[in-house]
Amino acid sequence: MKFEIGHVLFIDIVGYSKLLIHEQLEYLEKLREIVRATETFRAAQREAKLTRLPTGDGGALVFHTSPEAPVRCAMEIARELKKHPELRVRMGVHSGPVKEVTDLSEQGNIAGAGINIAQRVMDCGDAGHILVSKRVADDLENYAQWRPLLHDLGACEVKHGISLALFNLYSDEIGNPEQPKKFRTEERKIDIVTPTAPPKSIAVLPFENLSEDKANVYFADGIHEEILTRLSRIRDLKVISRTSTQRFKNTAEQIPDIAKQLGVATILEGSVRKAGDKVRVHVQLIDAENDAHLWAERYDRQLDDIFEVESDIAGKIAEALQATLTGAERRAIAARPTKSTEAHELYLKGRYHWRNFYAPGYERVREYFEQAVALDASYAPAYNGLGLYYAWAAANAIFPPDVWPLAEEYARKSLSLDDTWPEAYNTLAAVEIYYKRNWAAAERAFQRGMELDPNFGDLHSHYGMCLAYLGRFEEAIAQTERAMQLDPFFPGTNVHYGTLLFFSRRYDRAAAQLAKTLDLYPDNPAAHEYFGNVCAKRGMPHEAITHWCSALNLNGRSEDARVLEQTFKAAGFDAAVRTLGERQLEELDARRARGEYVAAAHYVFAHIKRGNLEGALAWLPKMAEEPDWFALQMRVNPLLDPLRSDPRFEALLSQVFSKNR
Repeated sequence: MKFEIGHVLFIDIVGYSKLLIHEQLEYLEKLREIVRATETFRAAQREAKLTRLPTGDGGALVFHTSPEAPVRCAMEIARELKKHPELRVRMGVHSGPVKEVTDLSEQGNIAGAGINIAQRVMDCGDAGHILVSKRVADDLENYAQWRPLLHDLGACEVKHGISLALFNLYSDEIGNPEQPKKFRTEERKIDIVTPTAPPKSIAVLPFENLSEDKANVYFADGIHEEILTRLSRIRDLKVISRTSTQRFKNTAEQIPDIAKQLGVATILEGSVRKAGDKVRVHVQLIDAENDAHLWAERYDRQLDDIFEVESDIAGKIAEALQATLTGAERRAIAARPTKSTEAHELYLKGRYHWRNFYAPGYERVREYFEQAVALDASYAPAYNGLGLYYAWAAANAIFPPDVWPLAEEYARKSLSLDDTWPEAYNTLAAVEIYYKRNWAAAERAFQRGMELDPNFGDLHSHYGMCLAYLGRFEEAIAQTERAMQLDPFFPGTNVHYGTLLFFSRRYDRAAAQLAKTLDLYPDNPAAHEYFGNVCAKRGMPHEAITHWCSALNLNGRSEDARVLEQTFKAAGFDAAVRTLGERQLEELDARRARGEYVAAAHYVFAHIKRGNLEGALAWLPKMAEEPDWFALQMRVNPLLDPLRSDPRFEALLSQVFSKNR
């Protein structure tokens, strides 16, 4: 079976271990009879849409139908349990990633974050409780029959530091209306997390595109982002990044709930209507605590007045939140980066495609930015767009190293036109650390960018990862946690945090962070790959294989996933890893034969999997030479541990970090 989302009902008998042996057997058999007799269970079983996972004192049911199925089943079980007061049962429901695996006894089993989180949800309850995760509650909220049954318990921190928002499901007939003890007792292992949002904090929700031409969505997104960019320059404000607010586009969630998730006190909503050379922008600032309007305005302007509109909105918000602005901040939010509306529209189109760079159309990013600077040779942000296009791809070894000079040229051109543009310093830092290997210059660029824009989450995340390359893990974690506060739902930041914790060998924390990431984004292949690496280091081979197979399937390499699973089942973990390495080497050779650029690091990691350390060491000098993030991982990446005892490795490590001390 391929990786998928499972809707999980976890059940256990409270106080099971205190029962006499014959009572345990009787109670467990009675619970099984009750569960198997429910209509939801039987219907899912008939349709082959049900997987069962037995545990010592209960079990888990994984429904492959809808989020309602485990809740309906829980209610049916609860009604029948009223006839058996001796059975003290609690239940937890969650939807998340699951995958069928083969356990050590060669039996079919099921694993994944969906199972783990469902158990943690259940563990928060007492006898009679039916607790559901917020993810499930959000799905159920769409149906009128469920809303009266859902009661918010608040956010809790459970095992491994994972924070869960939980709801208690009950009615007059079923469930337990009492607050769970773990929410009430001083000795609880689970603490309620209720951080107070700073009063001067704001999230700008994605603007609604009201234009008749729906292709103008790029324009509405661009206005939204540029207002955010202006606000983020104000040090006295906490401003949530666009990538996290995008999660709430077209959402039915209420403003107070959104604000709570983002950790802000105010929300800005807006809409944009563009028709020819005219534009209408409507915005309203809302106090999230009481859902009251603090300020609202409608702007009907010519298209070439759009910068004045953005500046006015940012200024009015700062005034409403009583933020203190320096002279430099006032100039920053009032800036007009170009006088050409046509160049600006091309820039917005380039940014729109950049934000969706994994989607078709990524190659058009460069074309839009090039057209923008052709129309306005003084347009600093557009030059940085070109610099970022090349630097990001080169740093991640997607483009060959020979594009680095272009990245540097465009970044420096942007800064020569406007040395107060924060994003250009992020690009410059990439040039300095990956291409020039000059850590001191990179750190100066990071620091200057953060001075200019203290709310630029991506800059903190990038800086944190670079600190990790140098082994400065406490500083790296502090920077990344700041990035998580500013951009809590960005997949890249969440994966980077898990990666950083993996590099620092904090494997339990890395597992918790990556489980949280997959709970938010179950289809993220990078999160699955790193989770598999973490599991392998923790001595959890089944889980490692499961996550690696998920990553392979999501990356379109289903045949590799099938072979990996089959080899693991037939010959064990080490043989499976070797086979994966062999297949990866075949794929890398095929790509090179087609004329594609392939980073040397990919060969190093594939040879390590294969168990051919001499082959890995043969490629290592080229990996150390190539200007990308893989070379800088040499000091800290645990995957390279098999090579560390060889003196050739230490010599190359000194070469890579000769300037980075």
